Amino acid sequence: MSDNDMQGMREKIDSIDEQISELFRERMETSLRIAEYKKEHDIPVTNDRREKEVLLKISDQIGEPFDDYGRLVYGSILDASRSCQNDYLARRSDLADRIEYAIENTPKTFPKKAVVACQGVAGSHSQAACDKLFELPSVMFFTSFEGVFNAVEKGLCSYGILPIENSSYGSVGAVYDLMQNYNFHIARAIRLRVSHNLMAKAGTKLSDIKEIFSHEQAVGQCGEFLRSLGDVKVTACENTALAAKMVAESPRKDVAAISSKECLDLYGLEMIKTNIQVTDNNYTRFICISKNLEIYPGADKISLIMSLPHVPRSLYQTIAKFAALGINLTKLESRPIPGSDFEFLFYFDLEASVYSDKLMNLLSIMENQPETFVFLGSYSERI
Repeated sequence: MSDNDMQGMREKIDSIDEQISELFRERMETSLRIAEYKKEHDIPVTNDRREKEVLLKISDQIGEPFDDYGRLVYGSILDASRSCQNDYLARRSDLADRIEYAIENTPKTFPKKAVVACQGVAGSHSQAACDKLFELPSVMFFTSFEGVFNAVEKGLCSYGILPIENSSYGSVGAVYDLMQNYNFHIARAIRLRVSHNLMAKAGTKLSDIKEIFSHEQAVGQCGEFLRSLGDVKVTACENTALAAKMVAESPRKDVAAISSKECLDLYGLEMIKTNIQVTDNNYTRFICISKNLEIYPGADKISLIMSLPHVPRSLYQTIAKFAALGINLTKLESRPIPGSDFEFLFYFDLEASVYSDKLMNLLSIMENQPETFVFLGSYSERI
């Protein structure tokens, strides 16, 4: 094949693309006219039977060996057509009003002082995240993550700090599981660099240690170090700071804790080994939750909870809607719905702004659908 042959084929491709572009525009304009008819006659946008008929006909027309590719392309065209009709037919949802109200009534700066709920005891990583978000917080400690959710929902605390993800060990499943049970919003987020250290009572040596206490996330982040210790027992507890407190109060001399450096002086312990996590680039992401929706200037992230129809392509179609708007999906977490038969709730984190009219149309469409949809918040994330 010569260079001239290649150039000729490229020119042919360009000519075909021009025809496809013109036909695509014509198809979308026709789709909008159909949307007008559907609006007049109160007909739903989605017609599964019609879409299956179209894909089957296209597959037969194209034939082998390109029929699979044809269904893929025309599936995307149908997604685009459906989204276009949904945008045209979108009814303004209550969510749009709630977001507008929050934007107008949220203070222009994040508060310096507040009563904040944290899980654990003094010296916890949640407290460290709290201290970075608030200049003068009044911290109330709770033994469980559920206690933090409860305190915020019932108004005992204005805000709550919760870890949701670690760069080395993944999501904090217990927090995600609790999200579906409480009414809350995300007001801010922060990524905290976390170092884990092995500490014990004065005079304890590494060779003396028979049992180590810490939170399961910290245990996972320090897996390599713990495996190097051989048959030392590892016991999970509610919090890394609580682990240090337990060691300090224990009568035993053969126990240690994996905790933060702040806990050394706080609980009168000695450092045995520093930075025992798998990697120095170890970050935990914390969210700051509030009862009411608060949207502060600079908010550029959005978090959502959704259930999706238990049918093929439902997750793909949802992601495709965000992709069509050029929205970057930074987190997708699925958690089982209790009592259901292998059905899931999906948690989405998006890099997006609520000031986008097209995004607000999409969110209104999603809220008006029969499936579960929860807008968790629009917020910024500190690093």
